[in-house]
Amino acid sequence: MKYYLIVGERSGDFHAADLMRALRTEDAAAEFRFWGGDLMQAVGGELVHHYQDLSIMGFLEAATSVLKFRGYLKECEKDLLAYKPDVLILVDYAGFNLRVAKFAKAQGLKVFYYISPKLWAWNEGRVEQVKARVDKMFVILPFEEEFYQRFNYPVDYAGNPTADAVAEFVPTADFFTRNQLDEARPIIAVLPGSRKQEIEEMLHVMLAILPPFMDYQFVVAGVDNLDRTYYQHFERNGIRLLFDQTFDLLSHATAALVTSGTATLETALFGVPQIVCYRTSVLSYTIGKMLIKVPYISLVNLIAGRAVVKEMIQNDFTARNLLDELKKLLTDDNYRAQIQTGYAELRAKLGQQQAAKKTAALMVKYLKA
Repeated sequence: MKYYLIVGERSGDFHAADLMRALRTEDAAAEFRFWGGDLMQAVGGELVHHYQDLSIMGFLEAATSVLKFRGYLKECEKDLLAYKPDVLILVDYAGFNLRVAKFAKAQGLKVFYYISPKLWAWNEGRVEQVKARVDKMFVILPFEEEFYQRFNYPVDYAGNPTADAVAEFVPTADFFTRNQLDEARPIIAVLPGSRKQEIEEMLHVMLAILPPFMDYQFVVAGVDNLDRTYYQHFERNGIRLLFDQTFDLLSHATAALVTSGTATLETALFGVPQIVCYRTSVLSYTIGKMLIKVPYISLVNLIAGRAVVKEMIQNDFTARNLLDELKKLLTDDNYRAQIQTGYAELRAKLGQQQAAKKTAALMVKYLKA
């Protein structure tokens, strides 16, 4: 069959690539066309646009990009009609994807959604749009199944792909040697995000606290979807920068400073005590506070249903607060033990179910029905 996929960010590229591989197992003659990234390209198929073209963070930034998005939407609609896929598979990225879903449904195309938009956090009213535009929803967070049940919309939870990826990961044996790191000094992992807007907001503050922790190595997780020269002005004595080795980095880290997003869940699943950080523009934050209806921003705390890790948001995200919290994280054994207890609860709730494989099998089953 012919599959048309749309992702809007790096984590979507990762999960969609896994799903594509699983779909090939179920459907050996599968053909793919997609708006995605490097990982999806590696699986095979035809890339229409890279997700970097679509990457926007915050309400203000989105508002100033309306014309660009309208142009991409028209291009996508035209391309869908020309390709005539057996199914359109949307991955998160609600602002763009729900609009595409409306068009596709009106054209009689089958619409699947993998990784639900976070409607439970900021816009329950959009559930009615999902019900009208999406034939099948496949969720990756256990509480999302219950959320959609409240609206009489059955969804499939086949496990969490991040949990599967961490469970299957095998650390690199020569990690320290290959990256010229000191095995005698513990690592503080710094995960500032994958988009320029995030990194600009986060990394300067994260690295400002370096001096009191000279016994530790601060290692920044860079991403290859950004030009490596972009990171150069963040580099200074005592800071190391690694690219696309996040899982290896987390498997060796003592603690982590993490920008809110999928990385918080990855960090927790590796058992690394962390501080969750987030800052955006004042306007975006003000609008967000009015719209967001959940008590936490990190996936760790949301899934656990309680404050397992410290969240520093907007004005609370300062070098002074970060320094004090990191000291506590590194020296208070009881505090670290409490975090590990929360991480154990998180793993139990997520389970390990080969999410991509099971989701692909369900998708093919539904398409053949």
